[in-house]
Amino acid sequence: MVNVIFVCMGNICRSPSGEAVMNKLVKRVGLENEIQCDSAGTIAYHEGEQADARMKRHAIRRGYKLTSIARRFRNIDFEKFDYVIAMDKANYADLISFDTEKKYKDKIFMMTNFSSNGKFDEVPDPYYGGPEGFETVLDILEDSCSGLLEEIKSKL
Repeated sequence: MVNVIFVCMGNICRSPSGEAVMNKLVKRVGLENEIQCDSAGTIAYHEGEQADARMKRHAIRRGYKLTSIARRFRNIDFEKFDYVIAMDKANYADLISFDTEKKYKDKIFMMTNFSSNGKFDEVPDPYYGGPEGFETVLDILEDSCSGLLEEIKSKL
């Protein structure tokens, strides 16, 4: 089993969307028994909450259902997950700082490392913006999750 966790700041917009997009792609290729996804945030501010309602609306329009409940990334997650996927540079820096023993750097990636179009170097936080921000997030995630899936498939 390959375990993937998507990480943003609050775990209510980008990371649950990454989880949903990846789950749909994994299901489409019939690898649900080989690839498992989760999501978390670098802070616990929204812990226990559902995904942002605006993000859910945009995701539903594209056929994604955001079902995860926000939680904070825990150090034990470094052990459980093979791919720790940061949505932006601040999340990446936080994850690197959580790895106090410097044992897991090879598991931590930027989401856009797997992008095929190279237009973005991170997944921007849509929380304080308008509707176009949520669409941009989904565009980036669809592209990057496709690349991530290809990466994982090449190692199965």
